Amino acid sequence: MSMEKITSAKALRASILQLESQQLEHERLLKEQFALTYTEMKPASIIRRTVKDVFSSADLKDGIFGVALGLVAGHLTKKAAVGSTHNPLKQLLGAFLELAVTNVVSKNSDGIGSKVIHLIQDYLNKGKENVEHEE
Repeated sequence: MSMEKITSAKALRASILQLESQQLEHERLLKEQFALTYTEMKPASIIRRTVKDVFSSADLKDGIFGVALGLVAGHLTKKAAVGSTHNPLKQLLGAFLELAVTNVVSKNSDGIGSKVIHLIQDYLNKGKENVEHEE
């Protein structure tokens, strides 16, 4: 609204009505923004957005896969090398072996994962070839 000089009661009333209308519109927008902010700041909304962001990240998915693959490989290596012995020295060596294998596999999970997938595909293809030759 321009800052015109109001000289009549009619112009004053029109100006007041216009300002009241603007005030109502600003109040409505403020209430909408408050409701949106209130909803977005609820702990459940924050957690939901965080989880969505975390699981939509491809790097994180790859990282989780690498760590999981490393942990499984380390555990299986320890079980294969040490077994269920009660000898503290063997258990300690098994723990170091598990840690080393976990570390190496998790750092090289991309290459290891692709090689494992390739081996599985080769195995499945050989199985199909054997079935075809038998028929």
